[in-house]
Amino acid sequence: MKAVVAIAIAGASLLAGCATPPESGSVYSSYQTMNEQVVRMGTVESVRNVTIASPESGVGTMSGAALGGLGGSQVGGGNGSIATGIIGAVAGGLIGQQVERGAGKRAGFEITVKLDSGELRAITQPADEMFRPGERVRLLSNGYNTRVTH
Repeated sequence: MKAVVAIAIAGASLLAGCATPPESGSVYSSYQTMNEQVVRMGTVESVRNVTIASPESGVGTMSGAALGGLGGSQVGGGNGSIATGIIGAVAGGLIGQQVERGAGKRAGFEITVKLDSGELRAITQPADEMFRPGERVRLLSNGYNTRVTH
């Protein structure tokens, strides 16, 4: 029983270590501060709802399989314990994968902007700030990332 608790704590710690702060058009990472950005002005042409999916790391699958296998192996004895452990590991892995997949999705906008130069640009970013066609906006670019702001 102590081994099960220790493994569960280790699995929870592993998952907590993978947690990252939510991305936002209004949140800057520390490495993004004190760097010059190019500012271009434009007008919103269109806004489309999209889903932003983070890549799966496999942590959900591995954690679910480990916990499912441990829980399943506690049922029965002998060969029955091994069989339920295997079934628990497979089921736990599938459930863990679905949990990770769902947790890695968030709402976003694909914002098409017509720059004052006449060029069109489309930027996808988290849906944390509303944009409407016809609004004047700024595109902030650092050479790698571009964000749309009011």
